[in-house]
Amino acid sequence: MKRERYYSFRVSGRRALFSDPANRIGGEKMSYLIPTYQALKGITESIYWKPSIIWTIHRLRIMNSIQTEVVGIRPIKFNKSTNDLAYYTYLKNVDYHVEVSFDWNKSRPELASDWNFKKHEDIFLRSLKKGGRRDIFLGTRECPGYVEPYEFDDGKGEYDEIETMSFGVQFHSFIYPDEHDPTDSDYGKLTTNLWIPELKGGIINFIKPNECTMHRTLRDYNIKVFKPGENFQFVEEMNSNFDTVINQNNKEGL
Repeated sequence: MKRERYYSFRVSGRRALFSDPANRIGGEKMSYLIPTYQALKGITESIYWKPSIIWTIHRLRIMNSIQTEVVGIRPIKFNKSTNDLAYYTYLKNVDYHVEVSFDWNKSRPELASDWNFKKHEDIFLRSLKKGGRRDIFLGTRECPGYVEPYEFDDGKGEYDEIETMSFGVQFHSFIYPDEHDPTDSDYGKLTTNLWIPELKGGIINFIKPNECTMHRTLRDYNIKVFKPGENFQFVEEMNSNFDTVINQNNKEGL
C-alpha cells in the first residue's frame, strides 16, 4: 500500500521561458510570469520518472521578485538564406520552492509489479540530491535550471506578504493518453487544460489537471507499450545499479 507523502525541492536559474502559446503566433515568445503546472511536472520528471508513476504538483512558492528581460534572438529558419530577428521575453533570476507527490499510474495495470513505494522514493531522493537524472530546463532548453533538496517553508519569499494576486487565464497542463482512467471517454487522447492561478501569501496552490473546468481534447494517440526486459526496467533493478548509472551519465555528460 502506498503511503501519502509530499516532497519539496528548490529549482532556480538565470532565466526561464514558460511560453504563452497566444504570443507565439508571430514567431516571438513571451513567458508567463509564473511557471505552469506542466513545466513543474516536467522538471520533476527530469529528476525522476517511470511510466508506472504519475507526479502531482501541489504548491509553488515564488522566492524572488518577478522580473522580465527582452533578448534579441535569430531563430533558425531552414531553407532560408537569412534569419529574422525575434524578441523573446524571459523571466530573470528565478527561484522557486516546489511541493510534489507521486501516485501509481492506474492506467498501466501491467506495471503493477513496479508499484514499490519505498524504492521509488529512495531513487527519487537520491536523484534529487545529485541534481536530477536528466538535465533540468526552465521551460525551454536554452534556460538551464538547478534543483536541490529544500524545505518548502524555509527562507523569506518576495511575495510572502501579498494577500492575493491573479494572473488571468493560463495554460495549466496536458493529460497524456495513458494518464486518463481507462474507463474515461478521454482515455487514449491528449487533453489540454486551462485555469486561473492566484498567488496568496507568496504561494500558488495548484489544482489537479482533471479538476480544471476549461479543457479541450486535442487528438487521439496510440499508447506506447512497455515490456519488461525490452524497454522497461523494474524499480528493484534500477535501485541496485543507481549509482553506476548516475556515475556513467556524469562521465558522458548526460
